[in-house]
Amino acid sequence: MDGNTGTLESYVREGGRKAFELGNRGPIRFNDDGTLDQEILDAYWRCGFYVLEGALSAEELEDLRADMEQAFERAPYTKDAVVDAQGRPALGSDLARPTFRFAKPLSDPYGGTDLVSGRHPAKMSEPAPPADAPDYVINSIGSPLQIMDSCLRLYGHPQLLAIAASINGPDFTPFTESVIVKRAGLGPSVAWHHDGTTHWDSPDLDEGSHGFNFMAQLYGSTAENGVWLLPGSHKEGKSDIKGLVEENGSDRLPGAVPMVCEPGDVVMSNRQALHASFANTSPDRRITINFGFHRRSCVLNVRTVHGGQEVVYDEERVRERSRVIALAIDARHQRFPHEDRYVYQPLAGEEEANRWSEGTRASILRNYNLKDLGL
Repeated sequence: MDGNTGTLESYVREGGRKAFELGNRGPIRFNDDGTLDQEILDAYWRCGFYVLEGALSAEELEDLRADMEQAFERAPYTKDAVVDAQGRPALGSDLARPTFRFAKPLSDPYGGTDLVSGRHPAKMSEPAPPADAPDYVINSIGSPLQIMDSCLRLYGHPQLLAIAASINGPDFTPFTESVIVKRAGLGPSVAWHHDGTTHWDSPDLDEGSHGFNFMAQLYGSTAENGVWLLPGSHKEGKSDIKGLVEENGSDRLPGAVPMVCEPGDVVMSNRQALHASFANTSPDRRITINFGFHRRSCVLNVRTVHGGQEVVYDEERVRERSRVIALAIDARHQRFPHEDRYVYQPLAGEEEANRWSEGTRASILRNYNLKDLGL
């Protein structure tokens, strides 16, 4: 079925059916040597994403949900506000960069603009919001590790870090983190895009040059409110996104499939894959915690623009940003001491310097996002 034929309902139904035919979902499995099961690796590299079913325990999921609800209670009451709904200083208002990002309900805040390096060149359809909709809704939370301890502990998840090592090598490096918020009936869209921005013209470009994201699902993800991805597009270089949408006559690109997940599933998604999410007119909300990792060889000495300034990802910056991984591992060990503790090789033997405490919350974690390593 072409993307511009039939109804939205039929497009969603057909995409959902195809999603379960890809053979790219299942529980986390490792080989005896600790490397990721080859069938999972093969399916990930074939499709560009893999659904790790049941990756989060019920206990961890409860922690994450509780912290998330508290964050929403303490969020700015609307766009550009510095206090919450009760007049208290908003969570994150004392940090160097805004924590909560807002958009108009059911809008496309990025498509067709120069925002985020202009990587969303085509506008998505924008359904009319309900008459009683607020002027703005939260559509994302930046750098959640420093405002929600459960998110920091998730970042130190031993099985997910072992997967990062299997894909990017044991000296993998951080990227950045965010929470995508799709309120039921109000959540804005995210236009079709590739995440990667730096290596498209490199002679060494391959299907893993821009790393991958983990996407932890707190309440599940449906065909109506979830991310849609074009399988295999991570292998094909940079797409002419605007041309694809114009040729199709619709933002419903043919061949795309949704990431359908249960609560506690975690998707690993290639950052070069072409993907988007439609405005959430459904009755189900989606909250997704995103955190990603790169190959060290793709990061070192990259020159790019970060926070409006040109920066170079030298050894010192990579090392300092990577300390958050070690901090997260220790924070997780303190909460879940029964788990096997992951050993992050670049900082092995430096556990004492990266021990989780109120001191390291201030010295390592606060405003850590100023040293993010975006590719």
